Amino acid sequence: MTDPLLEVDGLHTHFHTQGRVVPAVSGISFSVAPGETLALVGESGCGKSVTALSIMRLLPQPAGRVVAGQIRFQGRNLLELNGEEMRRIRGKDISMVFQEPMTSLNPVLTVGRQLSETLEVHLDDGREAVRARTLEVMRQVGIPDPELRLKQYPHHLSGGLRQRVMIAMALACRPRLILADEPTTALDVTIQAQILALMKQLSREYGVAMILITHNLGVVARYADRVQVMYAGRIVESGEARQLYRRPRHPYTHGLLKSVPRLDAVRTEKLSSIEGQPPDPSSPLTGCPFRPRCTFATERCATEEPPLEPVAEGHWSACWHHGRLAEGE
Repeated sequence: MTDPLLEVDGLHTHFHTQGRVVPAVSGISFSVAPGETLALVGESGCGKSVTALSIMRLLPQPAGRVVAGQIRFQGRNLLELNGEEMRRIRGKDISMVFQEPMTSLNPVLTVGRQLSETLEVHLDDGREAVRARTLEVMRQVGIPDPELRLKQYPHHLSGGLRQRVMIAMALACRPRLILADEPTTALDVTIQAQILALMKQLSREYGVAMILITHNLGVVARYADRVQVMYAGRIVESGEARQLYRRPRHPYTHGLLKSVPRLDAVRTEKLSSIEGQPPDPSSPLTGCPFRPRCTFATERCATEEPPLEPVAEGHWSACWHHGRLAEGE
């Protein structure tokens, strides 16, 4: 078995604001191997993006803090590195596609300057080589007329083109690990497929590991090797994508899959939904965090939080009643 490229062990990330401590991520653990695509899925606010920012050590300061756990990349704990050591890794070995291209690009710098900056910092290949690599990666992500786009500013570009620029920036130095936070949000479905296929191809050809953060379960089914389902800052189910889709073993995962429109469904049939709202992260949680929205909940769920435990080979669930889901109740 290939050694993991990244290992996250017992990660706790808190935000300290207005005299309160808000736990955004509560003790999650996972790993990703070279060439593997791991998907983090769940509702907004469940901790997916905070997990990625914790790995990159880009949490908003001074509010955001990793208070416990380890993040090991190629055997080194990123949380123990100083600022300069982390800057040498960030962008070169680990890169990130941010969720909001409208605000992530600098409005006063040209597209070419922003794309070439990472290459100039991490590679010592000369100006012409940097320009050639910049144009190459722009073509890879489908940016038309890249020579012209180099001279333009972000406000000259559509939302879709800005997102492609963000993806190009992440790919520029051929990193070992890419954190893709909703990487195709602003793109039409045709370009979405092209970009995701490109990222998957790079992952396979060069052994690039990818953590894909998305709400789109169709994207997960097509491109992810393994899936981590997050809820209220916790991983509630984990497994291989095909196995998890075929036989979900947590009520939350089951609800997410039921809410996806089906082409073979009766046209008048209403979409299924998960009733209720996620818990307030600033309020103390007792028992299972999904209990108020769960049709399987019992008294035990109100007092004891279920651990993430194996329910099949390569499949884990944090539910006291995962067996009832397996039986089809």
